[in-house]
Amino acid sequence: MSLEGAIAANGNTREWSTIALRSLLSQSKADNRPNLPLLGVSLHSGVTKRSVNDGRPAASEDLTAYKVVAPGNIIMNRLGKPHGSVGMSPWNGITSPAYWVMGINPHLGEPRFFHHLLRSRHMIAECERLGKNQPPNQFDISWDAFRAIEIPLPPLEEQRGIADFLDAETARIDQLALKRRQMRRLLTLKRERVIEATLGLERAQMTDGLVPLKYLVADVTVGIVITPAKWYVEASGTPALRGLNVKPGFISTSDLVQISAEGHAENYKSRLNTGDIVVVRTGQAGAAAVVPAELDGANCVDLIVVRPGMQLSPRYLQYVLNSDYASARVAEHSVGSIQAHFNVGAMKQIPIPSIPRAEQDEIVRLLDVKVGALDLLHRKLDHQEQLLTERRQALITAAVTGQFDVSTASGRNVTNGVSA
Repeated sequence: MSLEGAIAANGNTREWSTIALRSLLSQSKADNRPNLPLLGVSLHSGVTKRSVNDGRPAASEDLTAYKVVAPGNIIMNRLGKPHGSVGMSPWNGITSPAYWVMGINPHLGEPRFFHHLLRSRHMIAECERLGKNQPPNQFDISWDAFRAIEIPLPPLEEQRGIADFLDAETARIDQLALKRRQMRRLLTLKRERVIEATLGLERAQMTDGLVPLKYLVADVTVGIVITPAKWYVEASGTPALRGLNVKPGFISTSDLVQISAEGHAENYKSRLNTGDIVVVRTGQAGAAAVVPAELDGANCVDLIVVRPGMQLSPRYLQYVLNSDYASARVAEHSVGSIQAHFNVGAMKQIPIPSIPRAEQDEIVRLLDVKVGALDLLHRKLDHQEQLLTERRQALITAAVTGQFDVSTASGRNVTNGVSA
């Protein structure tokens, strides 16, 4: 279904003209201004100023080929899944030569309206419909296909009214979402303080109540490291955990690989038992989780396996290894410039509180109650943020496609019941 057809099917009641984007947008290719601020664009934030260490791919050392961006220009990354990495720039700057920098016909279009329109649900779906697959997991839409998209276009003054409404309402929703993120960060800090206080790590450090892990466990070994892929099979094999399956305190069984019977037999030392602790070596080094009963007999790839024995509670050790205390020691002894890599020898030396098993079990019971309450609140805040994100997108799509008249909208209930 075309964009116009999708909008009509969803109840566009406004009398707007239909026009192709080619009549509204033109591409700018001006460059050679390397001293201007560097700009980026994303699905979440639209156009933002870039910093050197912002987690995105590093910019080229030579910026002379980067495209010049003027205030009111639209920047769009035509690659990606989903599309939607697009937005209006409020600044002068430069951006990647791989992006489109578009100017808008000032007689027909309001840039702020198109900022919202091009990020709407219908436009993202239309770009994906017209795009072609580009591995890995990307879509590429051509300039000609993009310019051919037809949209219902309100008069210029109405575009400005819609943009004013959406600027105000999305800012309000974004503020509510920000408060939830801030609360979740505070909960994360409180969670860690509760864990460390209940585990008694600070007291143990002050009273020399710590001993290397190797003296408290039955064994520490490592999963399949040498060419594990040679044992992989498509079906009827033994499940094997990898680093991507292990999160702090949780094991995901999605994307499990399987190894052949021969591979499982040859790598019997890394066979997992219920109650073992698996610890990530590479990437999120130090993340630890207890092996549940349903994975008893599975194998693992490039993970450290700790077998607690009778004197150490698996759940207690999981709490200790996922604490900031243990994470700092893992980071201190990890090697590798690209990805942190933690080895068995360093794992054996991590100092662990040496306390009776009964005391460990009581600490686990207390932590399950305290941390469980904090995690429940964290999940509720996360769910509220997801609702706000969905409501934001629905509001934008309805406004730019004429499904409701913003001039009569009061803005009440825009958060769909999620209050500050």
